[in-house]
Formats: sequence, structure tokens, C-alpha cells
Amino acid sequence: MPSSERKPNLLAKETSPYLLQHAYNPVEWYPWGTTAFEKARKEEKPVFLSVGYSTCHWCHVMERESFENDSIAAVLNRAFVPVKVDREERPDIDRLYMTYVQASTGSGGWPMSVWLTPELKPFFGGTYFPPEDRYGRPGFLSLLLSIERAWKEDRNRITHAADDMIKQLESFSLRTTEAVPLEENTFHDAAATFAGIFDSSNGGFGNAPKFPQPSILSFLLAYSFYTGNPESRDMALFTLRKMVSGGIHDHLGIKNRGGGGFARYSTDERWHVPHFEKMLYDNAQLALSATEAFQATGEHRYSDIAEDILNYVICDMTDNSGGFFSAEDADSFPDRKSKRKQEGAFYSWGRKEIEHILDRSERDIFCYIYGIENGGNVQHDPHEEFTGRNILYIRNNIEAAAEKFSLPPETVREISDGAREKLFNARLGRPRPDLDDKILTSWNGLMISAFSRAYAALHHTAYLTAASRAADFILSALYSKADGRLSRRYRDGKTGIQGKADDYAFFIQGLLDLHEASSEQIYLDHAVKLMEKQIELFFDKEQGGFFNAASDDHSIPLRMKEDYDGAEPSPNSINVISLYRLADMLDREDFRKKAEKTIDYFSKVLRENSRQMPCMLKAALLRHYGTRQVILAGDTKSGTMKSLKNTLGEMYLPDTFIIHASESGEATTPFLENIARQTDKPTAYACANQTCSLPVSDKEGLEKLVRETGPSPKNSR
Repeated sequence: MPSSERKPNLLAKETSPYLLQHAYNPVEWYPWGTTAFEKARKEEKPVFLSVGYSTCHWCHVMERESFENDSIAAVLNRAFVPVKVDREERPDIDRLYMTYVQASTGSGGWPMSVWLTPELKPFFGGTYFPPEDRYGRPGFLSLLLSIERAWKEDRNRITHAADDMIKQLESFSLRTTEAVPLEENTFHDAAATFAGIFDSSNGGFGNAPKFPQPSILSFLLAYSFYTGNPESRDMALFTLRKMVSGGIHDHLGIKNRGGGGFARYSTDERWHVPHFEKMLYDNAQLALSATEAFQATGEHRYSDIAEDILNYVICDMTDNSGGFFSAEDADSFPDRKSKRKQEGAFYSWGRKEIEHILDRSERDIFCYIYGIENGGNVQHDPHEEFTGRNILYIRNNIEAAAEKFSLPPETVREISDGAREKLFNARLGRPRPDLDDKILTSWNGLMISAFSRAYAALHHTAYLTAASRAADFILSALYSKADGRLSRRYRDGKTGIQGKADDYAFFIQGLLDLHEASSEQIYLDHAVKLMEKQIELFFDKEQGGFFNAASDDHSIPLRMKEDYDGAEPSPNSINVISLYRLADMLDREDFRKKAEKTIDYFSKVLRENSRQMPCMLKAALLRHYGTRQVILAGDTKSGTMKSLKNTLGEMYLPDTFIIHASESGEATTPFLENIARQTDKPTAYACANQTCSLPVSDKEGLEKLVRETGPSPKNSR
């Protein structure tokens, strides 16, 4: 039966774009909640939990193949209680059951498929299952029938195994740990580990599929700063250069119009063939990595990457409210007559299409630079999605094209830019990939940081405006003054879902970065309030570290602590850095102790498996080498103050926190109030090891002061 003729299931009442995509499946889906669980217990049926997200390519495939299949739906409806979860709305649920799937199968991913007892204890799981046996995977229908039979015939064995598994997950979540020393060799060994898996030909770490992993890039840049090791910095910079040249980068970004940015990951080792979904969190972190690379080198090829990403977000991913949307899909219709979406249809090209759009001089130069071939340029295409198609990547640079066509480089660049704009205009006529327009507090926090840090380094007013508008929107729409709590999601005028640890951690970081960039005290005041609330709701006072769900959240069987800096950093890693910042800014020793207790909790992970938490390694560098503060006092709007701030923003200083002395605001100290009262002109002080410098009021003096004043390395944990 066509979906247009079906009655909607319960997902039609939901807000998540991912859940709404399944609202007309013949599967009688339930959202996660008591209604589904009571039905499972009453009817003594297992729960089939399917977790994914709206821009997930293989989630679309499994829906089309299995969840739209009437025969499969009949078995699901008869033998199970089917429950759909958007992992982006409920990362706590996703984390719990993904831990089970990874432990039981050795791998994970989305869509995630897990079978649970009525008490929500997992007993079987996996990821994508084809409808019939193929790709070395069991067919979904035969698997459903086998589980239905096993549940009827051997339920006691299943429930005992599920009981054992939930106990293992609980012991993992609530494990006790003893702190181990984090000495200098811990960081050296980590850098050596990343060097050992570094792809010196293509950049990145490990083999295909290859992910951007900005947490690793950030650690390597910081490690190089502290130790002077050039190889670590070079690995990060080389990776950025290779990614921006590859097909994972949308090369049709046009200033003030849109396009550009980065896709989720590459299916091959060369960054050429991506899964084309564009995620806000990837682009936020990559913009920040590129900004740091510019600060570390002064080279504009890295600031160009940041500007490309931020232009994409401003043009294509910003709501009228100022909040940032979550993602764009990988799949779209090839043309307006097509009835089936294809991955990458919006971004890939046939040679004849390009010849039709460009004149001959443009065509020859563009095809030479971007590797366009008559039969398509995709070598790694296991499912033949891109047969005869071209995915733009930089095969030859401007200088090589200038030499080949005997033209000045400036002329070649103008021709190439003109050709890109023509193709951008032509692409506007294609059906656009679906937009996941929900606004998540956590991912907005990451993007607020990216815009704030880029403004500090590049001084583009539009970046500060974008960061401020997004922060103000979150504070007005997703923050409750009544109880001081954050909500996670906003869409279509509706706010929902209790904030998770990453919502607090990423948004607090964004507020601190915005405070440094804008000098506005209100953002610091809110950061302090939210950190205190986060500690109240999420911090483990016994062991240290932050749970991913609040202590009073009873919608999930078990809270976990995020111990992996993957596609998104762990909120624990981000919290450590923010706690150190707030401790320095406000002389809050209680914050410092919580930062150190969190590092201690994860210290064994850092010693034994440093690849797991590169962002936490970067945070631990602050503890080992120490921090310093630059205190700015005086008229924040004056030209002199702007010059001082610009000087700091252009420098790569991962050990330095900028503090604005203020006489007002809830978050300030008597020391800062005194400095603010006594300062009659814009002034900067540098402080480290409990000692502050004499004040300076000029760019040159500040540069000299920052280079000469620094913390001493510490040989403590």
C-alpha cells in the first residue's frame, strides 16, 4: 500500500524530523516512553528498538527495504513492540544500547537495532540488516522470526542473559577507579600513538572509512605548542589540507550565498567519496580546528577553511531566530521528476552537465583542477551509486593549472571562481537534500564556540553577530529561569526533552568563548549558573566525572559516563577545560577540584588507551603544564582595547584564559572589581604561577608579554 494511503502511526505526533519520516510506515511504531513499555509488559512481548537520525543514509535504506515492507511490518507488529528513537534527541539512550551492541558484536553504527526484554534489558543487537540474507548479514525478516521463536521457546535463558548484560553495563557505568599518574610520557606516548596510525599520504588517522576527528587535530596542535614538537603540528595541518582538497569538502561554496562546508566522513582513504550528509557538529569542530591552525601558523589557507564553513552555516544552516539547524541529508532526488532519492545526487556531476554549463575556457580549466572525467572520477564505489558521476576534488592546484594553460595564476583563479559560481547557480535548480531543522542546544553550543573563536582570530563582525544571536536564542527559548535548567531541542515553536550533559557542557563552553570575544559579562554570568546546575544534576560526587543524564531523569534504565571523544567530544572532556577556565577567572577552587577529580576518573583511560579521549588529553595538558591568564581592563569599546583583543585572538594560546575585569555582574571577584575601578585606560596584565606582570597598553608590548610570561611545567598527575 502506498504510504500516502496509510494511516499514520504514533510517530506522527512527534517533533523529531527522523521520527516523522517513519510516521506512515506500516510498522506500528511507538516513541520511547511508558506507553510502549507498559504494552510490552502487559503483552509479554520484547521491544524492538530502532535508533537512527534523519540524515543517516543507511537508516533511509533500512526504512525503504524493511520498515516499508508490509510482510516485515506484520511480524514486527505481531511479535514485538517497535520503538523508534532519534539518537540526536536522546544520546543517553543511544549511548547505553550502543555500548551493548559494540560489546556484543565488536562494532556499532546506525541504524542501530536492539531487542530488549519488557524491562528494557538488551538481549540481541546489531546495526543495519538487509531484508534478505546479503552483504554477509542475516536477513531482517528471518532474524525477526528466529527471535520470535526463541522468545516463545526459551524465554528464561534470554531473560537471564539480559539480566547479566545489564549488570555488566551497570558495573561499567558505576565502576570505581583509582587515579594513575599522568606524567609527561603520557602525552608523548599519545602523540606517538597518533603518529603510528597517521596516513602520511592522505592525512587523517587509520584506514577507510575515514572521519575528520577534529579532537585529535586539536590535541596535536596543543601538544606541539607545549612541547615544541613540530611533527604533531604537521600531522594536523597536513590532514586539514588534504580534507579541504577532497570530495568530503563541498567545493561550491560562494561567499554570502551558501554551499561549502564538510560532509560527515569519507568512504575511502583519499577523502574523495563521502557520505554526503552535512552535520552541524562536524562543521563546528572543523571550523575551530581551522581557526586554531591559522592562529598557530598565520597562514590564510587555514582561515579560508574556517571562513568557508562559517559562510555555509550562516547562509544555509541558520534559522530566522538565530539558532542553528542540525544537518542536511545525504540523499536527494536527482531531478524533479524522480521518485527515488539517491545519495550525493545534489553534489555529483556528469561531464556533459559541466560542458553544457561552462564555456570552453572555463570547462578545460575547471575539469583539470577538479578532476572531472568523461566516465566519472569515482574509483571507490562499492554500491555503484556514482557510476558515470564526478565528485569534485582538487586534483591540480591553481599554480599547476596556470602552468598547463600558460596563464597567470590570478587569471586561472578568476576563471575557476567564475566556473564554480555558474555550477553553484545550476545546482540551485536541483532538488535540495532534506534539512533537519531541529535546533539542539549541544550542537549550537559547539557552533557558538566556532563563531566566537573565529571572530577573535579574524575579526569579522558577522561571526560575533551569529554567535550572539544563537546564544541569546538558546537563553530565551531553551533555558528556564524558574529552575535554571536547559532543554535539549527546539523545533516548530516547541521546546522539549530535558537537557543532557552535552547540552550543558557544549553550551557553557560556547558562552565562555562568546564572553571572551564580546566582553559581555552576561554570558559569563550564565556560564557560571549553568555550570553550577550541571554539577548539581550530573556530577558524580563520589568518583568524579559527569553522567550523561540528570540524576532525576527516570526515562532511561541506566546513566553512563561518556568516555570517548569521537564525532563529538565527551562532555567530560569539555567540562574539564571549562572548569579550569572558570576556576582561573573567578578564583573558584571548587571548580578546579572537580576538574582534577574528573581527570583522575579517566586517568587510566588516558594512560592505557589515549586514542579514546584526545580532547581529555588536551584538557590534562592544562593540569600538567599549568595555565595563565590575561586580564583586560578598561573601556571595552575603545580602539586600544580592540587592538589588545585582536592581538590575543590572532595568537594560538591553548594555555591562556582571557579575563575581562568588571565591577558589575554576578560572576566577578573583588580582585577584578578593584582592577576595573583603578584602570583609567585599556590595559592588559599577564598572570601565571600566582604572579602578575606589570600592565601594558599596546599591541607590541602585549605580544612580548605573552611570549615571555608562561606557566612552568608540572610533574604532577
